[in-house]
Formats: sequence, structure tokens, C-alpha cells
Amino acid sequence: MKKLKITLVLLLVATVTFAQKSPRKQATGNIGAVAVEVDYGAPSVRDRAIWGDLVPFGKVWRAGANENTTISFDKDVTVGDQKVPAGKYGLFLIPNEGEKWIVVLSKKNDAWGSNGYSKENDLIRFKVSPKKSDESVEQMAFHIDKKGVKFAWEKVKVWIPIK
Repeated sequence: MKKLKITLVLLLVATVTFAQKSPRKQATGNIGAVAVEVDYGAPSVRDRAIWGDLVPFGKVWRAGANENTTISFDKDVTVGDQKVPAGKYGLFLIPNEGEKWIVVLSKKNDAWGSNGYSKENDLIRFKVSPKKSDESVEQMAFHIDKKGVKFAWEKVKVWIPIK
């Protein structure tokens, strides 16, 4: 009977984990000698209007689904043109229609989505230019390359420079 209960619990955990519509993903890599990791919930477009609808313009967005998206560095870095100490930060975006977007690194990295966001916890804010693409990315993704972090979802790409 005990083995049956354990099996059922494991089956339930596996079902919940693998049936998520926005599974947790990690992008890892090095920028120079710095190890970088982005941990995020990866939603899919699924025939929805994303920018200005699901993700409103002019409002703080958790840059993913469910729990906060986080970014961590094992050494001090420069993000945009601002110094950032080694550590783990909440990563937020503020998309704007026809304007530059704002990237926010928050000292609070354990909130549930944007609901736990407070500007008083901002470590840095800076502007980036989103790029429109003809190619649509169905499932949101982050990628780390030698010059920064690339974000892509739907027909928008954003590059976050890191050195």
C-alpha cells in the first residue's frame, strides 16, 4: 500500500511538472569569464495577440510566465552601461509601443510574477530597442551569447548587452 501511495504521488508530480503550459527553462552560458543563467517560465503564443494585449504596453512584465524570471551572474558585470554586482536578480521588461523598452533588474528575485514588483527594489533600469522580425518564435526563449542575453518571443527580439 505504501508503494502504491508513493507511486501515485510521483505520478502526480510528474503530471503537473510536464503538463505545464509554460514550462520552466534555463538559459546558461558564459560572457567572458562570467557564468550567466536566466531562469524563466516559457509561455507559447498559441494564436494569441501578445504585445499590447496579453502583455500590456507601458506596464512592468515579468519577462515570462508564473514565477519571476531571474538572471544571475557569478561575478560583477556591466549590464547596459551600469555596474551590477554578482548575484541573482529579478528580470522585468516594460514593453512600449513604438518606443524603446525598459529592462529592469530588481534586487527582489523571488516574487510571483509582476504582482510582487516594486520600483523601490530596482537595482538598475535602462532602455533597449526591440527588433521586429518576420519570423515568429512560438515559445518564448532567452539565449546567452558572448555579448549579452537575447530574448525572443512572437515577432519581437530584444538584446540585453552584458560585459
